[in-house]
Amino acid sequence: MTEDDLTDEISQIEDRIEALAEIADRCRKYILASKIAIGGGAALLLVTILGLFGFGQTAALGSIALVLGGIVSLGSNISTLRQTEDAIGAAEARRSALIGSIDLRVVADTPLKLV
Repeated sequence: MTEDDLTDEISQIEDRIEALAEIADRCRKYILASKIAIGGGAALLLVTILGLFGFGQTAALGSIALVLGGIVSLGSNISTLRQTEDAIGAAEARRSALIGSIDLRVVADTPLKLV
């Protein structure tokens, strides 16, 4: 491979890493929203069971649906986040290997000339 090919491949890998980082960030936001949904649904279910505000059966069913939906979303996004982080690690390792294979040249220190 020529140095230009390596540079292009490194650039493509860096673009992929950025895209994967955006996916990971989005998963973290969904994980937080899922935890909030689980907590909110559990609180609403508790309030409904205790009969504090006179909510009916619809609120109880809605709170159960909120908890279950939050659990499903949480599990899915945690799995996706783990896979994305693994892919980022593999891409970073590949990028490091490519950078290590480039024949780097040392630039000598030269005094600066003031104009």
